[in-house]
Amino acid sequence: MAEVVLHIYDVTNSGSEKTNNTIVQINRFFKDGIGLGGIFHSAIQVYGNDEWSYGYCEQGTGVFSCPSGKNPMYTYREKIVLGKTDCTIFMVNQILRELSREWPGHTYDLLSKNCNHFCDVLCDRLGVPKIPGWVNRFAHAGDTALEVAGNTAMRVKQAKTELVSASKVAYRFLSNVTSNITNGSNGSNGSPQRPGTLNNSDNGSFRLQGSWLKGILNTAKPSTSTEIGNKEEDTNHTITNQKKQNRDSDVLLFQ
Repeated sequence: MAEVVLHIYDVTNSGSEKTNNTIVQINRFFKDGIGLGGIFHSAIQVYGNDEWSYGYCEQGTGVFSCPSGKNPMYTYREKIVLGKTDCTIFMVNQILRELSREWPGHTYDLLSKNCNHFCDVLCDRLGVPKIPGWVNRFAHAGDTALEVAGNTAMRVKQAKTELVSASKVAYRFLSNVTSNITNGSNGSNGSPQRPGTLNNSDNGSFRLQGSWLKGILNTAKPSTSTEIGNKEEDTNHTITNQKKQNRDSDVLLFQ
């Protein structure tokens, strides 16, 4: 059995002394002050004096090693003993070879695939507890925020697509109804009434319905309550006049 040690650094490789000092102050406040976390680099030591971690590079593997606690790119903070592994040194070397193939440097991502994620995977394969949550908490929070934003945008886009599809279906349906009503009323002009056909009164009613549906299709602006009331009064007045004319016609026919 071999001891597995986690080495933690403050990330101070920005190239700016002012920025590096700011990061150190952030880590002191959020980690040392209130225990939430900070901006850290981590590496795992097992068998020997080297630590193993992961970082960005354009070609080849992103897995690398250096003397434990002496990474020159960062400021050393502390070490934590995670436990002991049952893996032999041969098994550990095999695990590291596998991870070297699985973690190319160009796939590095600050939020979703960084050195802390690598250490978690390595600890899992060594059979010891993963690194403490505070080490990578800021990356987890940022990754979650991006995922939520992406899901929200996708749902909005899906809702828009469904609304457009529903509008198209409704438009086609109303267009067909209007066309059928118009064709039915035009086909009765100048021809004798046959069994099963509509009389003049019914045709007049259908013409009114056809005009009403065309108004829905051709009007982009929604009608106000006053306009709707006026339209209903006009429609009722027209229907009343037509019924009166039909009764007058019936009286003339029977005189």
